[in-house]
Amino acid sequence: MTTVRKAPVGEPSRRVLIVGPNLAIDRTLATNEFRPGHDLDVADVTVTAGGKGVNVARAVGALGLDATLLGLLPGHMGEAVANLLAEEGIRLRGIPVTGELRSAFIIHERDGRATVLNEPGPDLAEDEWLAYEAMAGEALAEHAVVVCGGSLPPGAPDGAYARIVAMARERGRPSVVDAGGNVLLRALDEAPDIVCPNLAEAEAVLFGSRNEAVDAPADARERAVEAARALVRGGARSAVVTAASAGAAFADEGGRQVHWVAAPRVSVANPMGAGDAFAAGLAVATARELPPAEAARFAVAVASASVEHPRAGCLDAFRADALIRVVRTEHVV
Repeated sequence: MTTVRKAPVGEPSRRVLIVGPNLAIDRTLATNEFRPGHDLDVADVTVTAGGKGVNVARAVGALGLDATLLGLLPGHMGEAVANLLAEEGIRLRGIPVTGELRSAFIIHERDGRATVLNEPGPDLAEDEWLAYEAMAGEALAEHAVVVCGGSLPPGAPDGAYARIVAMARERGRPSVVDAGGNVLLRALDEAPDIVCPNLAEAEAVLFGSRNEAVDAPADARERAVEAARALVRGGARSAVVTAASAGAAFADEGGRQVHWVAAPRVSVANPMGAGDAFAAGLAVATARELPPAEAARFAVAVASASVEHPRAGCLDAFRADALIRVVRTEHVV
């Protein structure tokens, strides 16, 4: 099992609730070159629990706060992923449902390129989602902040995260939403405290863009700033739009503050899960009651530390502390 160093003693012992229903079994494959249509030899295979919620939970734990992950546990593989999470020490509250747990195949090539094949997840009945939603409502009272992240399995409503955000607000709990598509669009209707899509996700929702590239384009800063402003106009109380290795743009409600947070230069071991670590950083900073702009700066440092670790969602908290000292924030007029 991979271990990470915890944050320094004395950090606030507050808890983060992670609404990440669509768990997975990740099969990470290493190969020299991925060539579709050819028989390929795989040099190494790693099997772990996966999904955005799992990566967020790992990163929250690495930063020294307690995390509770709420997941759906379909079929035999649902039981398997629960066992894998228990071995990692990740606190899971799960609901058995029909169907079978999804798998994700992450193909790493020698040159650093990664390809991910994601299955959709189990087909949910309406009562199964309602049971999950009720579990989330009960858990909110025990946690300082809630993160809604990742894909939803078929059968879950597009407004699933919007409903969680509304429940969180009723209970006085701040919310972080890391999603795309209609799920993000519907969540904006309930004024989440922070949304943090990547640039491709934000532009797809706002402008109908079909570009799914995850690399930072040359005009990343300008596009991310525009998208962050548009998201707060669309309903978010604050928005952070990440642009891979370039950094992230932050905007608050009404556009009173707009900042560009440049990412520090780091050595990349595994870029997968950087956005999940970013969401975890926002949640931890929110639980510690940092202002949203400072939370964005902290999250950039956390995500940057995470890509130096070979396993998604893992990071060295002391490295994140070091990186935050060199993260630069610039006010955007």
